[in-house]
Amino acid sequence: MRKEHMEQVERWANFVKNNPKKWKKAHSSFISSQFRKHEAFIKRLMKESGGFEKILSLYGIKNIQEYRKILNSYK
Repeated sequence: MRKEHMEQVERWANFVKNNPKKWKKAHSSFISSQFRKHEAFIKRLMKESGGFEKILSLYGIKNIQEYRKILNSYK
């Protein structure tokens, strides 16, 4: 692990240890932003030519009919 990364991990561990209530809000916000970014990525990819096929390939999806129903909700 790079030194800078290890230092960041240690800072976060100290923050969690010293702020038992505050860290949960920060963590929840981070996780929620990751889900929003993923959804935005899927929406952008669906608008591209061949986007649906790219998603199938990217995620190794085999049940195409059911997944098509899910992805259509992103349009």
